[in-house]
Amino acid sequence: MPITLHSGREKSLLRRHPWIFASAIKQMDGNPASGASVDLLSSDGQFLARACYSPHSQIRARVWTFDDEPVDKEFFRKRIRAALHLRGSLFDKANSLRLIHAESDGLPGLIVDRYGDVLVMQSLTAGSEFWKETLADLLVEETGVQNIYERSDADVRELEGLKPITGMLRGKIDNFRLTIEEYNLKFYVDIQHGHKTGFYLDQRHNRQRVGQFAKDRDVLNCFCYTGGFSVHALAGGAKSVLSVDSSADALALGKENIALNNLPAEKATWLEGDVFQLLRKFRDENRSFDMIILDPPKFAPTAAHAEKASRAYKDINLLAFKLLRQGGLLFTYSCSGGVDAALFQKIVASAALDAGADAAIIEHLSQGGDHPVSLHFPEGAYLKGLVCVKG
Repeated sequence: MPITLHSGREKSLLRRHPWIFASAIKQMDGNPASGASVDLLSSDGQFLARACYSPHSQIRARVWTFDDEPVDKEFFRKRIRAALHLRGSLFDKANSLRLIHAESDGLPGLIVDRYGDVLVMQSLTAGSEFWKETLADLLVEETGVQNIYERSDADVRELEGLKPITGMLRGKIDNFRLTIEEYNLKFYVDIQHGHKTGFYLDQRHNRQRVGQFAKDRDVLNCFCYTGGFSVHALAGGAKSVLSVDSSADALALGKENIALNNLPAEKATWLEGDVFQLLRKFRDENRSFDMIILDPPKFAPTAAHAEKASRAYKDINLLAFKLLRQGGLLFTYSCSGGVDAALFQKIVASAALDAGADAAIIEHLSQGGDHPVSLHFPEGAYLKGLVCVKG
């Protein structure tokens, strides 16, 4: 079924950006089902792309292909094979990594993470939901992994008119707590109840960098979740690590991850509470640290939330600079799509200024290579990180 765009609204497609918003649509022939394939036409009737249709979302269509080719099982097989080939050439020794990264792999709405012999799949859009069974079959065929657990419970599904779904999609497993390896360290991953698909695979390289800088430092890990940065810091020779999170369950699993790697438990302290309040408490107590890690949840899912998020990012970074000793390192991150890298750097700079800290950036960090960013889809570059040293 064809969808005709208003004059001038084809420009984004000509730049190969995969999204078409409802306001760009001039005319739609027929009443396509949610997730069905539609042709996108210019105002003069020229073919532009083939996309999946989402009647409930403001992003009304997401492009599958810019070529006039059938969107069928073999189409998805080619896309999955291309994604697997990329990972195979880059991460041949990793037993846990992202295999499919949505738009950046030409598969909008599809997220697939591999944890050993289990795939965890997220279907986040009407199009990936429409083709979910086919995609699951292909993933089994192309990876050889028989077990797929579905974690289609992210909030964004509501914008697509989809209800949350979790559970086994293919195969059968008896234990939903898996063990993975990362740079010779081991971690427990709860694929059933953990954040996202169970673990923050996008921070793999950044966790390693923390370990490389941690020797003989007193470390504060904020929003620590299950202690990924904490484990790497202790393995790197940290003098002490204080890990803070609001989830008692996450902290409990973090303690188990320390034991799993035979790291010195006496050097690790775990504190349940609100990070904002605890940072202020530490400031009032004149506490200080040699390294602080700020890896908060998504404060700004869209640009509309950027102003409020900016205040929150500035608050925690300002407090962190106050708590850092001279020569101390701040590893600070934003995973908010509504805050781009330039804005995030401005926020951190403003926080340092208000804290009276003379600081410098010594490294820019981002998501790992298994989370690629299409040059035509800059929104895919969601994770921004800075390593700052306090002079």
